[in-house]
Amino acid sequence: MRLSKSDLMLPVTALLATLLLAAKSTSHETRHGHAAAAAAARRPGPAKSPCPSEMEFVQGRYCVDRYEASTVEVRADGTTEPHSPYVAVTGIRVRAVSRKGVVPQAYISRNQAEGACREAGKRLCSDKEWISACKGPTGTRFPYGNERRDDYCVDTNRTAPLNKLFGGLGRARYFSKPMNDPRLNQQMGTVAPTGSFANCTNGFHVYDMVGNVHEWTADPKGTFRGGYYLDTHINGDGCDYRTVAHEPTYHDYSTGFRCCSDSK
Repeated sequence: MRLSKSDLMLPVTALLATLLLAAKSTSHETRHGHAAAAAAARRPGPAKSPCPSEMEFVQGRYCVDRYEASTVEVRADGTTEPHSPYVAVTGIRVRAVSRKGVVPQAYISRNQAEGACREAGKRLCSDKEWISACKGPTGTRFPYGNERRDDYCVDTNRTAPLNKLFGGLGRARYFSKPMNDPRLNQQMGTVAPTGSFANCTNGFHVYDMVGNVHEWTADPKGTFRGGYYLDTHINGDGCDYRTVAHEPTYHDYSTGFRCCSDSK
């Protein structure tokens, strides 16, 4: 069968129409893509925190370490090496570190804790700052609420290591040497890794401010707060716990700290 010129033109015309439609669609998509990219570029990114990554911004005013402090030893040349959280820091230079899942530093005095915070470019929290951070945005007695709850923080059915290791000494077990024995916090059921009790926090996202280890504040006369794994009640409940019975040079297996800093 012989085709006419008009018959031959039909497929060509259809092909041209298809190509033209595709070109228009591609042009529209390209323009749309450019517009979307421009809009995305104009949108503000996530707000930059005024605090270092390991700290939380509290009350729009200051920064608090998310976790209780561990330490590293600072050598004379400025490099660091790990320091055992079970050993006092007497006679060495240490830097505070706030990190999840590690045993916090105990056996540390208020003055030593101040120096460790300073090495990290931070400072000890004032009593007011510490209490506000502990009570959270809603101002509760415990980080998690007004009523005590068992096992929410590291303060329920814990081991009493001093009695276990030195019960035979009687009152002498409260002397400095047994109270600073490195084996105390290595007993099962004593201090816990930072952040391991997920309920022991509040809307500021700071952890373990009640229980685990006492936390020194900036009070130059010597104050620690929050209680430790055996007691979060005797000297006040939860965030209201406060001990002022010791000099700022005092330390034992229960004394720890965390740092604060001014926001950027």
